[in-house]
Amino acid sequence: MNKWLFTHIDNSGLVLFRIAFGFLIAVEAFGAIATGWVRRAFVEPDFTFNFIGLDFLQPLPGNGMYFYFILMGICGVCVLLGYKYRLSMIGYAILWSGVYLMQKTSYNNHYYLLMLLCWIMAILPAHRWFSLDAKINPKIKSPSMPRWVLLILILQVWIVYTYASVAKWYPDWLNLTVPALFMSGKSDYWLIGGFLQLHWVHWCIAYVGILFDLLIIPLLLWKRTRLLGFCISIFFHLFNSVVFQIGIFPYMSIAFALFFFSPELLQKRFLPKKQLYTAGETILPKYRNTLITVFSIYFVIQIALPLRHWFFKDDVLWTEEGHRLSWRMMLRSKHGSLTVWVEDKKTGERLRYDYTKLVGEKQSRSVKTKPDLLWQMAQRIKASEAEVGKDVAVFMDARVQVNGGEYFPLIDKSVDLASEKWHHFKHHDWILASPPDYHKVNPLP
Repeated sequence: MNKWLFTHIDNSGLVLFRIAFGFLIAVEAFGAIATGWVRRAFVEPDFTFNFIGLDFLQPLPGNGMYFYFILMGICGVCVLLGYKYRLSMIGYAILWSGVYLMQKTSYNNHYYLLMLLCWIMAILPAHRWFSLDAKINPKIKSPSMPRWVLLILILQVWIVYTYASVAKWYPDWLNLTVPALFMSGKSDYWLIGGFLQLHWVHWCIAYVGILFDLLIIPLLLWKRTRLLGFCISIFFHLFNSVVFQIGIFPYMSIAFALFFFSPELLQKRFLPKKQLYTAGETILPKYRNTLITVFSIYFVIQIALPLRHWFFKDDVLWTEEGHRLSWRMMLRSKHGSLTVWVEDKKTGERLRYDYTKLVGEKQSRSVKTKPDLLWQMAQRIKASEAEVGKDVAVFMDARVQVNGGEYFPLIDKSVDLASEKWHHFKHHDWILASPPDYHKVNPLP
């Protein structure tokens, strides 16, 4: 096993991916400023819904987050150029992890994947060819890399795609309810808006999506189907980019194909001056056992995390417990209504509370449907009232609609949410049981 993992192979794919990855993460950082995302997500809100337990992660005051993202963009450009590669990649990984963990209102599985890839790329020897580092210090220059580098990247992406496919195996996706709901919001798109409302298009989105996620890695691994898989991948991801407007992820996914094509082809097309490595040396580093142990633990966690929702009571589609970090991508449509009361524990006076003064518009939409955000807002309200000398209980009436169905109560409105403890690996009893017909299920026409 050691010999196989540490046998060296040509690194053309990794070098080219570093260039593409550096460009895309720089675009992600600078684009977040240009599109107003930084302003909406970090500058305008008074606080953000960070991952629970990481309360110290809050946006920098004033215009600090703009400089934060500018620094991230500079790190991305340095990764592209291969300049101070490790420092730049670690810098981007730390900064992006902060972005990801300090806010959940704009939670996205693609952001999670980007965080994982940044940390993986930070330890890979992606700067040993066609980089400023190799030009400045020729001693690090190398046309090869150990095989494990290729394997961990392919395995990471394979896990993502597989779980994304399996998560779609539920009634509202299979009977086209969810694709139809998603496309109904795209009816005003120029040229393709009407096309996206067609029943057969919804069918293709539902079933091609399942098959693509399940089969794309095997298609790319097998030489006979590689070109077909690549062409399908380009169409699939460009379609997603145009229709769903999900940032750099489609293009990053296309760039993954660089790890499947032969070094000879990549060198001929993109790196004609690069030395093609064919020696196949086996170099066993002193840290090999540590490396194998660390990545073994890492991938056990990656495989286990998406399964954890099965150990929680009730359906993850309703409770959201175990939803994050699980590659449950674009699976449902949720809307909610929310009424909040605060009760003065000293006087017993109960008043309706205007929670919208604490959150922005996007935060307001998200908080209504997610129990962890409701809990966090209750803590925030309690703390806010404590600042003016009041000890209050916080009660919430949250009602949720899933996939166009009826509205049902989500949480027990008689529970003082501000006094409840949060449990990361335990069901919260104040989340009401899912009604038998809580989401819309229509048979296929």
